[in-house]
Amino acid sequence: MFALKRGLSVAVALSAALLSGQAFAAGTNGPAHGLAMHGAPKYPSDFAHFDYVNPNAPKGGTRTTEAIGTYDSFNPFIIRGNPATGVALLYDTLTVQAADEPFTQYCLLCDTMEVPDDRTWVQFTLRDDARWHDGMPITADDVIFTFNTLREQGAPFYRFYYADVVSADRIDDRTVRFDFGDVQNPELPLIIGQLMVLPKHYWDGRDFNSTTLDPPLGSGPYRIADFEPGRFIVYERVSDYWGEVHPTQVGYYNLDTIRYEYFRDRTISREAFKAGDLDLWVENSSSQWATAFDTPAVRAGLIVRDEIPHQRAQGMQGYVINLRRPLFEDRRVREALGLAYDFEWLNQNISYGLLKRTDSYFDNSELGSTGLLADADPVEQAILEQYRGRVPDEVFTEVFEPPQTDGSGPRGIRGNLRKAKQLLEEAGWVIRDNNLVHGESGERFEFEILLNSPAAERSALPYARNLERLGITATVRVVDASQFRNRIDEFDFDLVTGIWGQSLSPGNEQREFWGSEAALRSGSRNLIGIQDPVIDELIELVITAPDRETLVQRTRALDRVLLWGHYLVPHFHVAEDRIAYWDKFGRPEATPLRGTQLQTWWIDVDKEAELAERRRAL
Repeated sequence: MFALKRGLSVAVALSAALLSGQAFAAGTNGPAHGLAMHGAPKYPSDFAHFDYVNPNAPKGGTRTTEAIGTYDSFNPFIIRGNPATGVALLYDTLTVQAADEPFTQYCLLCDTMEVPDDRTWVQFTLRDDARWHDGMPITADDVIFTFNTLREQGAPFYRFYYADVVSADRIDDRTVRFDFGDVQNPELPLIIGQLMVLPKHYWDGRDFNSTTLDPPLGSGPYRIADFEPGRFIVYERVSDYWGEVHPTQVGYYNLDTIRYEYFRDRTISREAFKAGDLDLWVENSSSQWATAFDTPAVRAGLIVRDEIPHQRAQGMQGYVINLRRPLFEDRRVREALGLAYDFEWLNQNISYGLLKRTDSYFDNSELGSTGLLADADPVEQAILEQYRGRVPDEVFTEVFEPPQTDGSGPRGIRGNLRKAKQLLEEAGWVIRDNNLVHGESGERFEFEILLNSPAAERSALPYARNLERLGITATVRVVDASQFRNRIDEFDFDLVTGIWGQSLSPGNEQREFWGSEAALRSGSRNLIGIQDPVIDELIELVITAPDRETLVQRTRALDRVLLWGHYLVPHFHVAEDRIAYWDKFGRPEATPLRGTQLQTWWIDVDKEAELAERRRAL
């Protein structure tokens, strides 16, 4: 016990120092080719290509894949309109993230980047051979124009994401510097490096804040070749792309043509893939993966079904409970809603046992909290000890585990429903005439589960039936893609499926996910509507983590508080990418941390010719 207390006292002192805002990030010690969030970049300045690509991959061929819904704009940077899938292929960024490191950025448009040890500024010197598709050079003016335009006229996300940038200054034609004042945010130089640069001369005289179907000018590996709004869009590889031999681009973008065909829903597009109208399919439904591919083409080996393991943090998927609705303000009510979700029955009867229940906002990684806090690292304990009385008591006393059943259905979930009923009664809800109503106001407990795909009804309808046994009326409603996006942007929903992907190096995006300011801003990712000063402080601790180990402990502390808030009903995840494809592709042997990179695949002409013959014979 003495050793534990002594460890805690040391950790409390350490945590107090870190809470003061001090961060001890490393700089680049002069102009450099890359920057790691923690530690040094894996690849040296003279590296030829990433380890997970095939540098000799042949160029050529076409890949046709699906897109769902519709589009009416080639401007993905504003909140208006529905942007076309794949538009990012038109643009280059200042730096490129390596897929086999937690968070390291390597120069692309920049020749070098430089940051001081306190990371209060970053300076990029641009390559002199970087060009727009019209042949004009990419300059510091383009970078500054892009940054200012996105922050002033782009989607609200950009103003929030770049809030800590004090100034963006042109040093000369090829050099631009971003200053952050005295803000301790060591991730900012890497975030600025991810800036997708736009051409100033193209946008002069155009209304940036409007949707457009004029193919825009870019600098990236592809340009728009053909399109019909809402039906398809075709991208063609730029034959004289300036960056083709750049080490971050070698082995990438091997296809001459990338085509997206639009469909109303994935049921239809899946059938189009099996019929041969699409070349590749990424499956997100375990039940479909188990049952929908028993076809002659699969049995004959013409379609390959691969399960490619990855080490990505899985983040969180679940039924988001909108805290903006007074109905869900009480944490006991939210916990009761979670008790009515029967994952084990769904997994066995709908998903063929292929899913794993998600029990962390950072699942499938070292970043997720586990076990009792008393058994956790002293640093995590010390961080949370400062918030005792301001976070749920269970943070300190219990292990968070999503409710479980035996998978038998109505009988197996009885115990959880009894617990849910007790929680609802404690929160003032009682049964009258088979309906759950509030004892004081008489308000009925009813809400809507909003979906954007009929396929999602397979899990939503059984959930609604379990809620009905509690006297709760949950209406399941499916809307089209445009209406769904508009309602999500305006937080016009009760429950909706939310998905938050996580990187292996969480940082600024956590403000957008769970921060109080984001909760008030239309179009933000804080779908839940969390406004909690404790969570705001924990987010800032994550952002200012001075090293990898501290980042891990701070993220686990944030995770633990989010979990015990019962802000959503956790769903499930898989730890591999499920990809089916007609057997004409080659792909690199190595799979990086972030999983297979589809843009490193190529067309194998011998396989393609053989596939054509085998399909004719089928």
